[in-house]
Amino acid sequence: MPRHTEASSAPPEAHGLDNMAADFLESLEEGQLPGSSLGRVKDGSSGWNGAAPEPLSRWKSLQRPALRATHFCRQHAQVFRWILVGLLCTAYAAFLLIACLLNFQRALALFVLTCVVLAFLAYGLLKRLLGPRLRGRINLRSHSRLRLWLQRCLALAALLALVLWLCLDTARRPEQLVSFAGSCVFVVVLFACSKHHRAVSWRAVSWGLGLQFVLGLFVIRTEPGFIAFQWLGEQIRVFLSYTVAGSSFVFGDTLVADVFAFQVLPIIIFFSSVMSILYYVGLMQWVILKIAWLMQVTMGTTATETLSVAGNIFVSQTEAPLLIRPYLADMTLSEVHVVMTGGYATIAGSLLGAYISFGIDASSLIAASVMAAPCALALSKLVYPEVEESKFKREEGVKLSTGDAQNLVEAASSGAAVSVKIVSNIAANLVAFLAVLAFVNATLNWLGHLVDVQGLSFELICSYVLRPVAFLMGVAWEDCAVVAELLGIKLFLNEFVAYEELSRYKQRRLAGVDEWIGSQKQWISVRAETLTTYALCGFANFSSIGIMLGGLASMAPERKSEFSKIVLRALFTGACVSLMNACVAGILYVPREAPVNCTALLSTPLTNSSFEVYQCCREVFQSLEFGPGALDNCCQFYNRTVCP
Repeated sequence: MPRHTEASSAPPEAHGLDNMAADFLESLEEGQLPGSSLGRVKDGSSGWNGAAPEPLSRWKSLQRPALRATHFCRQHAQVFRWILVGLLCTAYAAFLLIACLLNFQRALALFVLTCVVLAFLAYGLLKRLLGPRLRGRINLRSHSRLRLWLQRCLALAALLALVLWLCLDTARRPEQLVSFAGSCVFVVVLFACSKHHRAVSWRAVSWGLGLQFVLGLFVIRTEPGFIAFQWLGEQIRVFLSYTVAGSSFVFGDTLVADVFAFQVLPIIIFFSSVMSILYYVGLMQWVILKIAWLMQVTMGTTATETLSVAGNIFVSQTEAPLLIRPYLADMTLSEVHVVMTGGYATIAGSLLGAYISFGIDASSLIAASVMAAPCALALSKLVYPEVEESKFKREEGVKLSTGDAQNLVEAASSGAAVSVKIVSNIAANLVAFLAVLAFVNATLNWLGHLVDVQGLSFELICSYVLRPVAFLMGVAWEDCAVVAELLGIKLFLNEFVAYEELSRYKQRRLAGVDEWIGSQKQWISVRAETLTTYALCGFANFSSIGIMLGGLASMAPERKSEFSKIVLRALFTGACVSLMNACVAGILYVPREAPVNCTALLSTPLTNSSFEVYQCCREVFQSLEFGPGALDNCCQFYNRTVCP
């Protein structure tokens, strides 16, 4: 329809060509077709100069098909979307088929990942199509006695299988029984500290500890699980090595190669940016929902607390509650306790990359973070059982947020920007805590010197106080002092400093340094290293109390007093989760190092030492059956009385 305008007292020149051009542009913006009613000049002729409006009619003829095409595309947008998805899936299937035909071993990782994704998609489709029918036919709620007997039979079978397995498996390695006894001790202690003893949900506790044990069994004992996590850790290590490209450009090769801050801290920036991208595309939410569904179905926990704990596998103690921020104000104290415990029991994905860069075993770190999720739920429900009515028993009304980013570039940039605060916080904490530790050690040394006690330090006190805890984990007694020191550093300072100190022990062992120099132990065994890696994997330290309270209080300020009442209980529970992880690792750990052929190793001249050289030289010094060449090789690295 033509545009109707009111008459105005505009000057005469306003009715000329300028006014016609303005009306023409306005009509185009409004989607109207300019025609003969666009306006007429004073002489009454149509168009611009009285000629027939051929350009306008041509414009009209071009615009109609465009509008029809736009309407057709909008009407069939879903069909076009499915066609595009089908073409992409076909191209991916062709690429995977060609890669498998050329070299299946090389394409095995991509094939396995594809099968896992297809399995989840198939399960989701079957659940949506057949779920209501199956739930209607298989309904054990109406048969309470049958359900009770099934639960009892399942629990009895699991208990008998565990006892039988322990009897057969620990016959060759009795130290595994110490770890099993330690896990029982920790459960008993936590039950003694329970807020409501009679309200403990033993289903949640047993299923949580069972899932933790099964995950540990898959990762540590089974060959596919061990290889898969070893491969995953190696891929993460290679992936994080790309940080050097950015940090070298900004800081220079010299600083990146020599300075600790420029080696480790840029990894956190890179990893945080990648995690932000994964959250934007929705991949992390999908993974978190699948993990949360598994724990919720087996353990019977509520949707909000399960989602928060599942998110803690990948993000930190302050970021995971953001997933359930709209529901935090209405959650029960037991659910809030689970949220806190999950934050204390796990580490952030960005820090995972930093610890891997230290040289800590990547597969152990990944396994510890995954195993901590069901264990945190179990022990939290043991310490603070549910006595209120939760509003979030089902996950239908709970949705995960996707963040505030509007596009992929903004997601990457915001992830990097957020990590700057984390990096500065870590750097400040390292400077402060290491300085405080040096001051405390100097003060304790001075006080000990006054009473003729030499070498008194914070680490020495921790080595005596926490030595029983290290022993209950399954660590050999000769390594308990060092492990107890690391546990004390993690609890009273932070896990970053403890992992950095553990990496020094590991580097000295790999370099073949003598085990004892004077009265100081220079490294610990591989078993002790593995158990310590599991025990240190968590944010449970006193410096994290303020971080936890500050993060939760900012999301639900009206519940700040309630949060402060349970934060210490959650800290203690989170620390015990890491210790339980170490106990499970101690039960399942078996040495995988291949035996070293010492005769072949020491028969040729050696230029440097290693852990294998140290092991062989220890046999040489004890037996002296390897000949003078082997003895000469060993004596150039280690000073013994038998050396010439």
